[in-house]
Amino acid sequence: MTGLLLLQIAVILVTARLCGLLLVRFGQPPVIGEMAAGVLLGPIVFGAALPEVHAALFPPASMQGLSGLSTLGIVLFMFVIGAELRAPEGARAQVLAATRVASLSALLPFGLALAVAPLLHGPLAPAGVGFWPFAFYLAVALSVTAFPVLARILKDRGLQQSPIGRLALSAAALLDVGAWIVLALLVALTGDGGWSTLVRTLSGLALLLVLVYAGLRPLYAWLLRRHASDGKPSGTVLAALLVGLLACAAATEWLHLHAVFGAFLFGTCLPRDERLMHSLVERIEHLALVLLMPVFFALAGMGTTADAFTAAGLGAFLLILLVAVAGKLLGGGLGARLSGYGTRDSLAVGSLMNARGMIELIVMKVGLDAGLIGPEMFTLLLLLALTTTLMTGPLLTLFGHRAPRAAPERRADTGD
Repeated sequence: MTGLLLLQIAVILVTARLCGLLLVRFGQPPVIGEMAAGVLLGPIVFGAALPEVHAALFPPASMQGLSGLSTLGIVLFMFVIGAELRAPEGARAQVLAATRVASLSALLPFGLALAVAPLLHGPLAPAGVGFWPFAFYLAVALSVTAFPVLARILKDRGLQQSPIGRLALSAAALLDVGAWIVLALLVALTGDGGWSTLVRTLSGLALLLVLVYAGLRPLYAWLLRRHASDGKPSGTVLAALLVGLLACAAATEWLHLHAVFGAFLFGTCLPRDERLMHSLVERIEHLALVLLMPVFFALAGMGTTADAFTAAGLGAFLLILLVAVAGKLLGGGLGARLSGYGTRDSLAVGSLMNARGMIELIVMKVGLDAGLIGPEMFTLLLLLALTTTLMTGPLLTLFGHRAPRAAPERRADTGD
């Protein structure tokens, strides 16, 4: 079984890198290709073309090992996202504008999703899942923005220090925090066990917040100041960081939330030190992005089903795509327009907020694990994540923000 696991990882990595390199040639972030690789390796492409080979390479009994690596990957990734989530340069001067963009680019798709949820609940909700849990989950899933992919797109186009770049990053940071809070509460509210479990979950979450920010935050600030003043933690200090990370992830898992919430929470409590952030990216994020996240994408692809591609399923996909894109473009664009930006720049901001990337996949994973969605909706949301993120670059070009020419070899090395 160990040999099969190693072979699976090798196949996943080769497929992910090849797809990533291919998408870079078309001016897209490599992570989009890696996400697409997961779909290619799943039952709707590889499984349909070569069913016997697919069954031999990815038998159901072997999925537990990949699942463990996948969970570790998203835990490490969300930890780094939490650690690097800070106000971009110039954000204080435009906090009101960022709040407008974040609020409207979340509220409009949220409201539109609730409006169309009655059409989707019957055919796509798992048995036993009520309308409101399904509807609120769908609304959250269509409201998120991929902060890391957004940052990569802006960097590739030289827009990270532009007015629209700083505005979009600030808004995405605010939106991400709000989305994770709402999703955590939704998972808590829909957990099994009734009110007693809900009270335990919310009480435990409140206690964890106090422990992290009143206890771990000053403790790790002292530890890093004392033993990593140069921003380069030793092996022992790095191990201490990983212990805190895994303990917080385990705590939220025990509270019937997902481990990603604890990982993200622990990351946000670390000191805002650029040298430390660079070290964490070099030593943790690269491992997570290059090795473990492709496993997560592949496992996501394994969760897809061809049953989603019926006439009704395709109609549902077009409906959620329309809601997702219109909500972000109009909501984010209106927020920027109300803040004094021109029409084209406002629509560019809305286009940036429309990128969902791997954050959408993590939201999908949480929803699937919580039983809020089934394989059909999971498949449709995966296609939504790919489509909306692929649209970002062309929409930016359409609204007058063309990408500069860059050497494909240099850009191909970016893993996020």
